[in-house]
Amino acid sequence: MQRANGAAVKRALRYTIIIVVIPAFVILCALLLRGKYYAAVIMAATVLMCLPFFLRFERGSHSAEEIMLVAVMTALAVAGRIAFAPLPSVKPVTAVVIFTGMYFGAEAGFMTGALSAVVSNMFFTQGPWTPFQMLSWGIIGFIAGIAAPLLKRGRLPLCVYGALSGVAFSLIMDIYTVIWQEQTGINIERYLFYVASSLPVMIIYSVTNVAFLLLLAGPVGRRLSRITVKYGIGERKYEAD
Repeated sequence: MQRANGAAVKRALRYTIIIVVIPAFVILCALLLRGKYYAAVIMAATVLMCLPFFLRFERGSHSAEEIMLVAVMTALAVAGRIAFAPLPSVKPVTAVVIFTGMYFGAEAGFMTGALSAVVSNMFFTQGPWTPFQMLSWGIIGFIAGIAAPLLKRGRLPLCVYGALSGVAFSLIMDIYTVIWQEQTGINIERYLFYVASSLPVMIIYSVTNVAFLLLLAGPVGRRLSRITVKYGIGERKYEAD
């Protein structure tokens, strides 16, 4: 009982960092620094966003395998974003991040999403928008891990989540746009204006997310499922720690 309570407290700490601390850090830095020192903010955000994943490891024997798998999934997301660079709003990053969360756990999904943004922007452009991209993809991967039992039931819940992920990504990035444009804080009217103006991109992104998920769910899902069984990787392992 005591061990189970301790695991629940640790899990609550990790989730609090992801749900409360990291979003607050990203938004406060954007509001207070206004794009200044963004390199330092990106470095600090990267360390902070990796923290919940590594807090899972104490005496676990599979930590090396999980780190390797997260690195592989991050590399796949980065390669996919680069490969589809000529096609605006058509990126397989979200699909890869969702699969990571589903099969390797919520923290792994969050870390993969965050690292995919910061690493791929080394090939594109780093800027004050990078922490918001890290947060957006990270949250998508995190929720995929939490909702994994539902998402694995069939194509319909997976596709619905993929579409909603496209909406969520756009809504979070619009927060950055408003903060960048406004000098006094977040203007709700301006935010709604940007949301409305970004609807075409939001729709394209949502539809392509669904397309990638449908295309990859079978082959990728089967292989990742075998890996989780072989190495005992996933959220259940840590519920007993």
